[in-house]
Amino acid sequence: MSGLLAPDDPAPVLLEQATGGAPFVLTCDHAGLAIPEALADLGVPEQERVRHIGWDIGALGVARELARVLDAPLIAQRYSRLVIDCNRPPHSADLIPERSEAVAIPANCNLADAARQARIGAIYEPYHTAIRTVLDGRAASGQETIFVAIHSFTPIYLDSPRPWQLGVLYGRDRRLAQVLLTRLGSDGGLTVGDNQPYRIDGKDYGIPEHALARGLANVLFEIRQDLITTADAQQAWASRLAELLVAAHADLRAGRAAAI
Repeated sequence: MSGLLAPDDPAPVLLEQATGGAPFVLTCDHAGLAIPEALADLGVPEQERVRHIGWDIGALGVARELARVLDAPLIAQRYSRLVIDCNRPPHSADLIPERSEAVAIPANCNLADAARQARIGAIYEPYHTAIRTVLDGRAASGQETIFVAIHSFTPIYLDSPRPWQLGVLYGRDRRLAQVLLTRLGSDGGLTVGDNQPYRIDGKDYGIPEHALARGLANVLFEIRQDLITTADAQQAWASRLAELLVAAHADLRAGRAAAI
């Protein structure tokens, strides 16, 4: 463990099926609620820490089941995004937030550079190194890779309802997103967000750093968290996404993709 993490603190990275044979690699940036023992509760009440500001509710359950069904590697990050947000660039002001929505995070205010670097070294760097290691290994062996990030979002944000059940997010490379959106367009049971409720931009790190920089087809799924609060619901969504991804991969191989 690093100087920040005590022996009883969980390792920052959960890696499952590292040698999975599927063409997909899955990540879950906001999978956990852990806080290093040295940081206590960050000065944030538990009822606030367990909300969406602390993690992506339900996302890890979906990601683990999806990885199992697809036989795909999963790299997930166990610490709360209130400690450090692993989907932000390392020099971002939001990397270690002083406030999330209306909630102040006292332990993050006026943070000394050494304390900031300790969190980066203990949690952020090991997570992104694990992703790079998996991707490098697949590239070296000539294994096809499609990068899939799993997140969840709140049904209401700052008093504004969000009608989407699933968001398909992408940046400048929309190859995979386009075939996914085309297929989802025929599913009358879903309200799907096209780059909603967010879009991948300069605030994001995972897709730009690990997928766009390598030229990998990619997508970020945002699932509305009230739909994935139970194990059964998470399994159902994983099954739905697995079927969708396999079909979209076939579309890509057949050349039915939008131009970058």
